[in-house]
Amino acid sequence: MAFLKRLGFYLIGLSIGIVFLTVFFKKKTEQTGTEFCYFPNCRTLKDIRSKELTYSEAINTLLEEKKLDSMDIANFLKNGDVDFKNSDTKSVPCRTYLIEAPINNKKAVLRVSNCPKKSILEDVRF
Repeated sequence: MAFLKRLGFYLIGLSIGIVFLTVFFKKKTEQTGTEFCYFPNCRTLKDIRSKELTYSEAINTLLEEKKLDSMDIANFLKNGDVDFKNSDTKSVPCRTYLIEAPINNKKAVLRVSNCPKKSILEDVRF
């Protein structure tokens, strides 16, 4: 059998296998709610979401004044971009992260202290 014919069969089998795995893993993640977080931004946000969330007085004030909503906070923690350059990732025991996300078409920055047992939402700057 010629090399090109064997290569063609190999590529056909490989493409069928990739399609099968893609469909299989997509259904698995939808049913179980698992996420495959390999990038630092995704891993950091998932770690913050997995812990108990505590609001500071500044966040409570913004929530009471209706300047901030729980959906905005969920948007920060799901779709936000962590600014690692300006975050304090070396502090012990709580690391401080700055998370950027748009709120009402304006750039906002949430400061979060990520402790071993809980995450504290410190403040939001618009």
